[in-house]
Amino acid sequence: TEHFSTTLPSPTRRCPKQPVSSVSRKPVPIQPHPTMPPKRPIVKSSISTAKRPRTVISSGITKSAASSSVTTQQPTNHSNASNTNNQLREEFIALLSSPQHKRRGISNSALKTHFGDARYQQLVPIINELTRESRLNMSKMGEEVYFSLLSSEEATKLAGLDASSKMVYQVIEAAGNKGIWTVDIRVQTNIQQTTLTKIFKQLETRRLIKPIKAVTAKTKKLYMLYDLTPAKEITGGPWYTEYEFDHEFIAELRNFILMCVRRMNGGKGVTLKSISDKMIQANVSRVTLSLEEVQQLVQTLAFDYLIEQRGVTESGEALFVAARKVTTMCDFQWWDVLCPDFHFRGIRFEDDVYLSPHEPHHHS
Repeated sequence: TEHFSTTLPSPTRRCPKQPVSSVSRKPVPIQPHPTMPPKRPIVKSSISTAKRPRTVISSGITKSAASSSVTTQQPTNHSNASNTNNQLREEFIALLSSPQHKRRGISNSALKTHFGDARYQQLVPIINELTRESRLNMSKMGEEVYFSLLSSEEATKLAGLDASSKMVYQVIEAAGNKGIWTVDIRVQTNIQQTTLTKIFKQLETRRLIKPIKAVTAKTKKLYMLYDLTPAKEITGGPWYTEYEFDHEFIAELRNFILMCVRRMNGGKGVTLKSISDKMIQANVSRVTLSLEEVQQLVQTLAFDYLIEQRGVTESGEALFVAARKVTTMCDFQWWDVLCPDFHFRGIRFEDDVYLSPHEPHHHS
């Protein structure tokens, strides 16, 4: 068996245990570690309590007074700049509101000429601000950009729309009551069809635009502003019902006019105004017809040789009477046609109408 001898360190000397006494022992002061530096005594400095002398500026004004004078001068400069911007904004709005530029707007080059280069640069933030408020409308005609001012009501309608939606709205607005095809909108705005469909739906939901159809192209779709009434060239006027020509409605109106011509004024002639007033009084039309539309109906009766114009009133209005019946009875026999001079003869009909040689027969 091998024995290993090791040298163990000497045990640390411990104090023998003392019996616990009820008498309180004095606290043993803690000796500082030999490596710790001794605490330095706190010495009150006279510099902290002493007041620093106020620096005197050569102009005779103290530094604090000078700083206060500078700070009071800065808001004055800022207020002057804001007043200048407000005046420029009011001048810009007044220029766009003038009758000369209210409809079409003013071009960018005209703005530069009116305000000059220096003041035109100050217009940039004003134009951006009015654009964000939807008060300013920008359109392009050829190579020139035009600015036009929108009313407060129109600005409220366009609030929240992005630039693409506003562009589509402006294109539809420029078309007026005749509307514009969706293909033309895509060409003018250069917007993809999927995005354009979403914009149409958004504008329709807000009741800014509405889709319509034309009698000339029922499968295509037109757009116009919601508050506008479509032109007669689009809807066909009162002669069309649901984009179809209403033959029955027109026939009823023609019969009523023919009855007025035969019975009113003892058959001696009626004016166009009298016929129109009688139609309104009898309420024969489901829509209100203008004097021009009544004239169109009277003209169709004249083309069919059912009525004719005979004389005028003292005020120059035409009088319409029922047309006389066409007759073939005349004062020559059938063998007279074989005569060589037949073409040089005049013909007298039984209703005392005389047809001179070579005169075309349009008697009614």
